[in-house]
Amino acid sequence: MQKTLFIADLHLIDDRDDISQLFVQFLQHDAIDCDALYILGDLFEVWVGDDNKTPFNQHIAKHIKVLSDTGVPVYFIHGNRDFSIGKKFAKQSGMTLLPESQVIDLYGTQTLIMHGDSLCTLDIPYQKFRKKSRNKWWLTMMLCLPLSYRKKIARQARERSQLSNQGKAADIMDVTQSEVELQMSLHNVQLMIHGHTHRPNRHLFSLNGQQAERIVLGDWYDQGSILQVTPDSISLLNQQFSTQPKD
Repeated sequence: MQKTLFIADLHLIDDRDDISQLFVQFLQHDAIDCDALYILGDLFEVWVGDDNKTPFNQHIAKHIKVLSDTGVPVYFIHGNRDFSIGKKFAKQSGMTLLPESQVIDLYGTQTLIMHGDSLCTLDIPYQKFRKKSRNKWWLTMMLCLPLSYRKKIARQARERSQLSNQGKAADIMDVTQSEVELQMSLHNVQLMIHGHTHRPNRHLFSLNGQQAERIVLGDWYDQGSILQVTPDSISLLNQQFSTQPKD
């Protein structure tokens, strides 16, 4: 069966074996015969540089590479947690890095794909950080810092982010419809797929006098979340964990 798969927001981390085990199972069974796999950001909970070659990171890279070596193309768009994934890790895992937004031909439908954080324009403090952190020179400077210091910065950033998000209204952390419509119009598409907000759903609306759709991918905190697209259907699917998370 022809099918293309999309996932995002796995937030892989070494103390959540349930998520990483389900991801490996997904790669070995569900993705093995697909036309392409698109990972739309936040594959990892945190990424401090390709030189951070932990056993866990290497384990994940190995299993993605196994899928890629079978001939299944694996594409990756950076998220807000793993925007520093570079060419070395991409090569090691057999992934092709894409720009932050990309139009693909999805069985005859031109489709805009992205992580989705750029669409949350009401979150002004985050958008300021996003603009700074995606700057090539800023990122190069950060990656020149000692690995131990980068890990410390990442821990502090996660703590600040968790505290900040607790005080934000739900609409601020969601996408802005006007920005969605602007980006879809600029790219001349009627279908958009993204992650980031952790609110899996299919949204229909009118755009330029035609029906348009925005599909949101789910996160993997409580279950696996997969978008499967075939020439004739679109399905948001869930998979249950086979093990319980550690305490």
